[in-house]
Amino acid sequence: MNKVILIGNLTKDPEISTTTNGVSVCRFSLAVTRRYTNSSGEREADFINIVVWRALAENCHKFLRKGSKAAVVGTLQSRAYDATDGTKRYVTEVVADEVEFISTRNTDGVETKKDDEEVTKLEPIDDNDLPF
Repeated sequence: MNKVILIGNLTKDPEISTTTNGVSVCRFSLAVTRRYTNSSGEREADFINIVVWRALAENCHKFLRKGSKAAVVGTLQSRAYDATDGTKRYVTEVVADEVEFISTRNTDGVETKKDDEEVTKLEPIDDNDLPF
């Protein structure tokens, strides 16, 4: 069985591209803290490369930003390729089947859209106003 479940923060804004067949692919890296501390008492983090395809890739690019917290479910994939300098390179990454947007980078109630198109202040909801 090959299944990976990660929760972490994006280390930079997601990058999206399109294959020659027109399929969207988004790449980003998650910083995932380890369960234990090092000899200095600090928690270390692993930086895991994530690859997302098709419509989910477009949503990740649209809604995630550097610092966003996300949960990723997918499979671990290793591949090798020849670099331009002639050396063989090895890559291990998670190919995501599911991405849950846990939080945005901003935690002050302000939602920002890509390219700062619009900023909307979210008003708190009174529990008495809910229809259920």
